[in-house]
Amino acid sequence: MIERNDPCWCGSGKKWKKCHYPDLSTSNPLSKEYLRRYGIVLKTPEQIAKIRRACRVTAQILDALCLAAKKGVTTNELDLLSRRLHQEAGAIPADLGYGDPPYPKTICTSLNEVICHGIPDDRPLQEGDIMNIDVSSIVDDHFGDCSRMVCIGKIAEEKQRVVTVSHECLERAMAVCKPGVPIWHIGKAIEEYAATQKCSVVNQYVGHGIGVAFHEPPEIPHHYNKLDILLVPGMTFTIEPMINGGVREGLIDPIDLWTVRTKDGRPSAQWEHTLLITETGYEVLTGVLKQ
Repeated sequence: MIERNDPCWCGSGKKWKKCHYPDLSTSNPLSKEYLRRYGIVLKTPEQIAKIRRACRVTAQILDALCLAAKKGVTTNELDLLSRRLHQEAGAIPADLGYGDPPYPKTICTSLNEVICHGIPDDRPLQEGDIMNIDVSSIVDDHFGDCSRMVCIGKIAEEKQRVVTVSHECLERAMAVCKPGVPIWHIGKAIEEYAATQKCSVVNQYVGHGIGVAFHEPPEIPHHYNKLDILLVPGMTFTIEPMINGGVREGLIDPIDLWTVRTKDGRPSAQWEHTLLITETGYEVLTGVLKQ
């Protein structure tokens, strides 16, 4: 999560506080309080308009990638399509070169037992695969982020269960979002439902603030937690529950240092949206996910 003394997200080489840090002289009292107490940037109407556009482009790219994901297609071919779609949209793939080591592709393609951060390669998609495609895009210096599950042909019962449960967890988590609700309600909604379906919730990774940076405060845990920051209008963040058929623990690949697989090799699934908290509830900025 970006802090005041971190390098600015724009790549200028300056500290955030010396570059794109919000101008508090024109902020309302709540914006000042949230930035001071939590590092959370409550977005202005101008920023919201740009984030909304970035999210729309991101969702459109994800739509096209999901349609292209067929038996026999490699995830590297999906990555090449992603590069072309980003270029045509005037967008920058936020994943490419992100992190340490730098992420080598423009999208994440997480298959079967891979929880997240799966790196596209030359393996063709096969009958019975499930895959999460995760797209993050930068448009006019603002960010969007969303992901969706794709099923290749007929899939096993346990795979179908985690796909269905993860989608329902996202829906239930979004349904609790409105001003005045503490963040912990999101994780409670997810974990309570997942437990009834004999699934586990990954607690190593969380949703996150997004908009003027790729990853901003606050963190959005998907498991039981005690994070009592209240949702307020102008907050933009992702909800992206990762649901496993077996144990919740994941293991990071020791070679690529990105791919995270379930500890027991059982399947995992994830759906993701970027949300805006409004005066009366929430707006899904990345469109309607269809199962």
